[in-house]
This record gives sequence, structure tokens and C-alpha cells, in this order.
Amino acid sequence: MDRAGRAVEGLRLLLAVVGAVAVIAAALAIVVALRARERDGGPSSGPGTYRGPLAPASRAPDGAVVMTQPGVRRPVLEIFEDFQCPLCRAMEHAVGPTIKMLAAERKVKVVYWPFQRYRGAEGEPMASNSRRAANAALCAPADRWAAYRDLLFAHQPEEGVPGFAPADLVGWGREAGIRGARFASCVEDMREAARLDALTRYAARTRGVTDAPAVFLDGRSLDAPGQLLDAGALERAVLAAGRR
Repeated sequence: MDRAGRAVEGLRLLLAVVGAVAVIAAALAIVVALRARERDGGPSSGPGTYRGPLAPASRAPDGAVVMTQPGVRRPVLEIFEDFQCPLCRAMEHAVGPTIKMLAAERKVKVVYWPFQRYRGAEGEPMASNSRRAANAALCAPADRWAAYRDLLFAHQPEEGVPGFAPADLVGWGREAGIRGARFASCVEDMREAARLDALTRYAARTRGVTDAPAVFLDGRSLDAPGQLLDAGALERAVLAAGRR
């Protein structure tokens, strides 16, 4: 390669690095802003909120939650998430309301896959926080899923800090409208642990998920964090998939 060619290649590499740094900086900025908002206004000022109607939600036998209007088959937006994951929370704040709106408007079928991104090798208390929250999410009835999921992200503990205590998880369930002793015992006794382990294996072994969030649109992985932190970009991708 001549000198000019090397210069062009070097410029391309520099632009790629600069672009990647900018995207990471944007993601970190959102996380920092969320943390600052918590300090100023408490957990209720957490993830972005959606005030409109929700598409019906149902729980699949494997534990996934499907949110879609009757008869909508595609495009399919799949979200693999861990409630201890800061970038998952940042994504929910940035694009969660748009996803719910698109599902309500019959423009997409959404499948939420709770799994345990943080495990033993990640150290404590992250792994235990992750496991308790995911188990509780699997205990939540489908018709209360969206409200409970929002509360889990709103109360996400700081990295390295113990959180998602069973008593809190049960209390947030009541706040989300979940009544009765069945949910409390499911949370406290970790009754969905086996299903959580199966979902975690499915994410890693079948879908190749190595980090969170992992998002697929009609089976194709979406850019993280590019489209996942830009509501307009995500909506355009969904609408384009619907036209294919």
C-alpha cells in the first residue's frame, strides 16, 4: 500500500475509533444523568415513562413476555435484558416508551427475555442482585409485567451495592398492582430459578448473547448502543422492517 493509501486507511481507523468513543460517551452520559436524577428526585424519576395504552401482554411457557396487539406477527423486536444492567436501564429510559407505543399502534411485536447477565464470575453483589430481580420478574403476572418492569429499572441499585432485597421486590409488586401471597412466596423462595437458568442458557447458547442489552429485530442484531439509545433511529428501523 502506498503512502496515500496508508493515510486513507489511517483516517478511516481514526474515524471509527472516534465514532465508537462518542457512542460510548453518550451511553455513559445517559447513565450518569439517570443516577443524578435519582439523587435529586428519588427512584420515581427513573426510566422514561409511557402514558398511552399498552398492547396486551402474555407470558410464554419459557418465561418470555410477549407484548403485541392481536393478529400482529411481525416485525418482531426481541429484548434480552438484566435488571441490574446500567445500559439496559439507559436503553429503557431512551427508547422504552417508543417501543411500547409502537406495540400499541400495531407496528411491532415485542418479546422481552429476562435473563441473568451477571453471574458468579462477575462477582458479588451484582450476580445475586441480578438473580433476585430476574426471578421476581418471572414471578410477575403478564398483565402487571410492564408496571413491575418499570419499577425494577427505577430502583436499580448502584453497581457494587447490594439491592433488590426480597422485601423490596415484594413491595414493588404491590405498587405495580400485584396482589396475593402467591407472588410474595414466589419471590422469597426463588421459585422461578430453574426457568431463569433455562432462559440464561438459551440466551447464551442458542442466541449467542454475551452482554446486555441484546436486541434483535426479525432475528437481526441491532447496534448497541447506537440505535438502542436513539428513539428515532429505533422507530425508523422497526418501520422499515415492517415494510419488508
